[in-house]
Amino acid sequence: MENVQIEKAWQELMGKGVQNYTTNVRLQNKTLYVNLSSSVLREELSYGKDKIIKLINDELGKEVIDKIILK
Repeated sequence: MENVQIEKAWQELMGKGVQNYTTNVRLQNKTLYVNLSSSVLREELSYGKDKIIKLINDELGKEVIDKIILK
């Protein structure tokens, strides 16, 4: 159930542009794994990991994510 909420939060917060390159989003042990088909986008998002974690946790109303791994 939580994975569905996180996927939805990712889609809403990151927007269509990022969503088009997202192939998979899953949560495991407070780590969010995001598969992206664009290496340029992966590099760009890697600079804002802390901000993304905060945005998603705020959206969900609880501390669900500690870390993001972009693949």
